[in-house]
Amino acid sequence: MNAHGFDWNQMRAFLATIEAGSLSAAARALGLTQPTLSRQIAALEDDLGLLLFERVGRRLTLTEAGRRLAEQVRAMGAAADRIAITASSQSQALEGRVRITAVDILVAHVLPPVLETLYAIAPGIEIEIIASNSIDDLMRREADIAIRHVQPDHEDLIARRCRDTEVALYAASSFLEKFGRPIQPSDLAEAPFIGFAPDDSVDQELNRRGIPVTRGNFRWLCVSSLVGLELIRRGLGIGLTFADAADQFPDLERVLPDMEPLRAPVWLTVHRELRTSPRMRIVFDALAESFGSSPDPSRAAPGNPD
Repeated sequence: MNAHGFDWNQMRAFLATIEAGSLSAAARALGLTQPTLSRQIAALEDDLGLLLFERVGRRLTLTEAGRRLAEQVRAMGAAADRIAITASSQSQALEGRVRITAVDILVAHVLPPVLETLYAIAPGIEIEIIASNSIDDLMRREADIAIRHVQPDHEDLIARRCRDTEVALYAASSFLEKFGRPIQPSDLAEAPFIGFAPDDSVDQELNRRGIPVTRGNFRWLCVSSLVGLELIRRGLGIGLTFADAADQFPDLERVLPDMEPLRAPVWLTVHRELRTSPRMRIVFDALAESFGSSPDPSRAAPGNPD
């Protein structure tokens, strides 16, 4: 392949396939159809005169030639990401897209008022919301600003520690009218609970607080905090959920209100270079104010809440 015949789309398809582990997953990640992605991989192999993948059962495995090429393509991808970040940080206009990622329950019940404020201040900024319970890679520009419950540790990320959010036991009033309103932790020994899959630590945390539950109490499991909240509202059981969201619903009651709630730290994170972008800063400032943090990300060292 000579320089004039270089096709970054083919390289991007190759890199996505390596990282996703299959053509179908890579196609979804790039927003392509699987046949289109397969054609790009085939075209790259033809241009290079190399076999890059071989099938082992249903999985794709890199050949030796593919492994050698992968290292160089990853370096190219990282360089392309740095270029995109640098270009974005140089934009001085209060317009354009800013991508915010947060867990689904915060996206649905905490962010909307902040977005209304942002629209009033800077209507030219387009906000893309990524509701995700996984840690998106800001270095790969999957998002510009992340709201997470874990502290990032990359030196190129600025992390601002915000106020902790409370997580407490809630149940629907309709459920408590049937089951009874517990007075003490032991009253919940036979109660049905809503938990998080595949997490198996919720029962242990409740045990530490004197609530004698076992895994058998957890009749409903889900990976989504937003789904868990809806299951609680439907009266299916008692569950731990974010007070910022649950307190918005008059049909929900805090169970054992005298029990000390769990506290989940909130980290507001942005790539270091993006602090020079006015549109990124104004979004960061609005989020920081909403979540109870200092609005100046430039003073926050990586992993330093101050």
